[in-house]
Amino acid sequence: SSGIGLAIAKKMVEYGLDVILVARDPKKLAAAEEQLNTVAADAKRKVRISTAAVDVADRKMVENSLVPLCMNGNVPDLVVNCAGMAYPNYFERIDSDIFDKTVQINLTGTWNVLKAVVPMMQAGGYIVNVSSVSGFVGTFGYTAYSATKFGIIGLSEALRNEMALRGIGVSVLCPPDTDTPQLEQENLTKPPETRAISGNGGKLQPAYVAEAMIAGVRKKKFYIIPGIQSKLIFLVKRLFPGLIYKILDIVAKRSSTHEG
Repeated sequence: SSGIGLAIAKKMVEYGLDVILVARDPKKLAAAEEQLNTVAADAKRKVRISTAAVDVADRKMVENSLVPLCMNGNVPDLVVNCAGMAYPNYFERIDSDIFDKTVQINLTGTWNVLKAVVPMMQAGGYIVNVSSVSGFVGTFGYTAYSATKFGIIGLSEALRNEMALRGIGVSVLCPPDTDTPQLEQENLTKPPETRAISGNGGKLQPAYVAEAMIAGVRKKKFYIIPGIQSKLIFLVKRLFPGLIYKILDIVAKRSSTHEG
């Protein structure tokens, strides 16, 4: 209902595609639906926009809401798992309950949606799971978040191999910091080391990330990495992981004020 997910939905509406938005907050969903209707009117598109107030971390709620929805002639051609949360801080300041909640929303939530929807998808369908640059480079201050985003990449790699036999594509979207309400919330607790390191990945706009996702899906890329800086980080991490670790250590040391 906001951020990257809403930006992707807007692009879908511009292309004349029906959209189902899934999020927890009914009020935010209603506001998002209104925005999509405006986009449809401006683009002169006749589309069906539906919403479902669902907490993706709640497996029963996902099953009870999405399975009947799909069985009612709404099996999606494209599934984008974009729900997520992050609470950056020093490891010892991240409460274990926050870790559990991060896992439940980011990783388990992705699993729950896939379990409900994938069995009904047809050949030619496509799945995009949203990870992060912090899903292939463990980032200072993001121990809980990186754990889940690394997990999404592993889940997506294994799923890609299985879905290939059914003619269903799978991609994993790995954006850097993106100008969203979630990023604003993250900035409230980011340690200075995290701010310094995150600055190396740049900050993108949600619409740019949405366009990059669409371009990646069209090319059937597994890794969709928006932004030149993020692509460079991915390449260096793959080819010279030791170099990335040295750079991260240097940046963290230079910016650190942490005394435990």
